[in-house]
Amino acid sequence: MNAHRTDFSTGKVSRCILDLAVPMTLAQMVNLLYNIVDRMYIGKIPGTGDLALTGLGICFPVIMILNAFANLYGTGGAPLFSMERGAGNQEEAGRLMGTSFAMLLITGAVLMALCLIFLRPLLYLFGASDTTYPFARDYAVIYLCGTVFVMVSLGMNGFINAQGFGRIGMMTSLLGAVVNIALDPVLIFYLGLGVKGAAIATVFSQMLSAAWVYRFLTGPRTLLKIRPAQMKIESPRLKRIVALGLTGFMMQATNSAVQIACNKTLQTYGGDLYVGVMTVMTSIREIFNMPVLGMTNAAQPVISFHYGAKDAARVRQAIVFISVFCVVSCLFFWLLIIAFPAFFVRIFNDEPPMIEACISAIHIYFFGLFLMALQSAGQSVFVALGKARRAVFFSIFRKIIIVVPLTLYLPRFMGLGLTGVFVAEPVSNLIGGVACYTTMLCTVLPELKAMEKTDPGRRP
Repeated sequence: MNAHRTDFSTGKVSRCILDLAVPMTLAQMVNLLYNIVDRMYIGKIPGTGDLALTGLGICFPVIMILNAFANLYGTGGAPLFSMERGAGNQEEAGRLMGTSFAMLLITGAVLMALCLIFLRPLLYLFGASDTTYPFARDYAVIYLCGTVFVMVSLGMNGFINAQGFGRIGMMTSLLGAVVNIALDPVLIFYLGLGVKGAAIATVFSQMLSAAWVYRFLTGPRTLLKIRPAQMKIESPRLKRIVALGLTGFMMQATNSAVQIACNKTLQTYGGDLYVGVMTVMTSIREIFNMPVLGMTNAAQPVISFHYGAKDAARVRQAIVFISVFCVVSCLFFWLLIIAFPAFFVRIFNDEPPMIEACISAIHIYFFGLFLMALQSAGQSVFVALGKARRAVFFSIFRKIIIVVPLTLYLPRFMGLGLTGVFVAEPVSNLIGGVACYTTMLCTVLPELKAMEKTDPGRRP
C-alpha cells in the first residue's frame, strides 16, 4: 500500500480535508461493515433470525462502552498530537501517542474482565428477555475476548490519520472488514455457529486490524513511531488526553445510555419485536451518518494542525466547508430514507411484521435528520480546537438531558406509548443541534478574529 501523506500546510484547506475524507469515509464504511454484515447475516438465520437480531441489538450498549473508552484515548490524544506537530513539538507529540497506546492496552484488559464477570445482569439491564438472552450472551462472550484488539484498532488509527496517512488508516478498516465479510457466511451458516460465528469473525477481523495499526506505527514509513520510552504514563499528559477525549467518550457512552433506555422502554411497550425494530433503525442511521463522520473526522486533524500553527483563516475555511457538507448530505439521506423505507429495512430482515413496524417508526424517528448535522459539525470543531468542556457538555446535553428523559417519560405521561420512544430522537436533533452549532459560532469565530489581529497566521 502506497504510504501517501497529505501535507496540511500546503494547498487549499478543502482539498486537504477531502484528501483525508475520501479514504476516511471509505474507512468508516468498511468499519461499519463489521457490525452491519453481522446484523444482515444474523437477521437471515432460518427460524430464529428476528430473535437473534434482537439479541445482537441488546449487545449494542456493551459494544458502545468499549468504543467509548477507545475514543477516550484515541480522540483525546490524536488532536493534541496534531496540535503539537503543528507547533513543531515532535517529542511531546510522540509522548502523547505513547501514553494513549499504553492506556488503551491497560483499559482494554480491565474492561474485558469486568464485563465478563457481570455479563448476565448487564444484558438483562440492557433489555434482554429470557428468550433473547441466550443469543445476546453467545455473541457478547466471544466479542469481549477481543476487547484489547478493538481498543487498539479504533483508538490508535487516529494517530495514523493525524500524520496525513489517510489511505493507510483506511486499510485498517478495510483489512478487517474484508476478512469479516468472508468469514461470516462460513461460520454462521456453513458451520452452523449462528451468532457465535458472527462474533468469532468479528474478533478475528479486529485482531488483524490491530496488528496492522501497530505494525505501521512502529515501522519505517510513519513520521512518529510508538516507542516504549514514550509510553510512560504521566499524570499531566494523561489529564490533557482524558479532558479532550471525554467528548468522544461521552458521545459513545451517551449512545449506550440511550440504547439502554430505548431497549427497556420498547421491551415494556412492544416486546422483543420493537427491540428488533430499534436495532434495524440504529443500523440504518449508522449507514447514513457515515459520510458525516468521515468528513468531520478528516477535518479534525486539519483544523487542529492550523489552530496549533495559529492560522485562523484556514481554520475558518475548514469550519465553513464541513458545515455545508454535513447539512447537505444529511438532508439528502433524510429524503432518501423517507422515500424508500422498506428497501433499507429488508437489508436486515424481511419478515412482514418487522417491515411493517419499522416503516411506521422510521417516518417519526428520522424526521429532521439533517438537523443532526449541526451537532456533528459543532462538536467536531470543539474537539479539534481542544475545547473539551464545551464538547463534553453538548454530548451530555443532547443525549442525557433530552433523549433519555423523553424516551422514558413520553410513552408513560403523554400516552404516546411506542410513538413516544421514536419522537425523542427528532426533538433532540432540533434542540441539541441548534444549541451546539450556535454556541460554536458565538465562541469560536470571535477567538479566530482575535487570533488574526495578534498573529496573522504562519505556516510551519
